[in-house]
Amino acid sequence: MENWFNKDILEIVWLTLKMAFFSTLISSVLGVFLGLILERANFIGKKIILRINRTLMGTPPVVMGLIVYLLLMRKGVLGFLNILFTLQAMIFAQVLIITPIISGMICESAQHKGPKIRAFATTMGADFWQSNKLVIRELKSEIYFAVVTGFSRSISEVGAVMIVGGNILHKTRTMTTAITLLRNKGNYNDAIVLGVILLLLSFIIQTVLDWILKREELNENI
Repeated sequence: MENWFNKDILEIVWLTLKMAFFSTLISSVLGVFLGLILERANFIGKKIILRINRTLMGTPPVVMGLIVYLLLMRKGVLGFLNILFTLQAMIFAQVLIITPIISGMICESAQHKGPKIRAFATTMGADFWQSNKLVIRELKSEIYFAVVTGFSRSISEVGAVMIVGGNILHKTRTMTTAITLLRNKGNYNDAIVLGVILLLLSFIIQTVLDWILKREELNENI
């Protein structure tokens, strides 16, 4: 790769960011909602559900990729969607990997802080929705950390993306799958440079998110 800012590289970077953004966005919405529901609701089998969620938090990406592949293949249950080896398939796999991580982290945090926050809200006359809104507001830092963790997992994942995406140039090749391809070709220098670019992108994005969070906290304290 003589020119690091050629069309192919920019295309790979853009596809990686797009995949990470949408998979993190969908996983965050689902994960925060499920985490708060798991913390608040009392039902038979709740402990088993929590245990399953904790198990899914450590699911190897290649296993999840294989499951998604079997679901999306032509004869699979979701084969009619015809999205295998597309960006949508990669986002689908990423959502299944990241959502349990975010929901588990949110549930754990809410179990420690939620009851006290709701008790305080009740004494102040807050209704059901107002108390839940206060819980979400007080868990803002924990939610932020969970979302950042999900994004980091998404942008660095390779196993599931490779299986369901296929590493197709101009279509499903991301930075991590491109690094794998370069390594297989023995082109270690380019693989390392691309890895450094990936780390820099992740650092810049997290720095911007940190700045936004601190700015919101300062505005709240004014």
